[in-house]
Amino acid sequence: MGRYLQGMTVEPRAALDRLVAALEAHHHAVATRRSDDDPAVDDAYDVLADAYEVYEDSLATVFGEVTPFYLADEVDEDDDDEDDESDEDLEDLEDLDFDDDLGEVEESEDQPQPAQQR
Repeated sequence: MGRYLQGMTVEPRAALDRLVAALEAHHHAVATRRSDDDPAVDDAYDVLADAYEVYEDSLATVFGEVTPFYLADEVDEDDDDEDDESDEDLEDLEDLDFDDDLGEVEESEDQPQPAQQR
């Protein structure tokens, strides 16, 4: 859970009100940002994430329910390495010439094929 209200159960209605206020504050920060790295947007993002976690936890505790949303985890350096490997795999696929393989398949379709046993 975020840094607010750790260890306490919050009334879901109060948590929802706080979440809605955090959404509005985040929207305002984004709409009035002064630069690409405006700290007000980062701060509003953090408050919104905390408000969501409190709301989610209060729903689960009081009603045994959850929302269909989740917060993205922080990006690990290991994840970045995996992304680099994925990019390399895609580059390998781009080097393959599928048209040559397709031509071979089309040529073989013209020739009768032996029946396969089951």
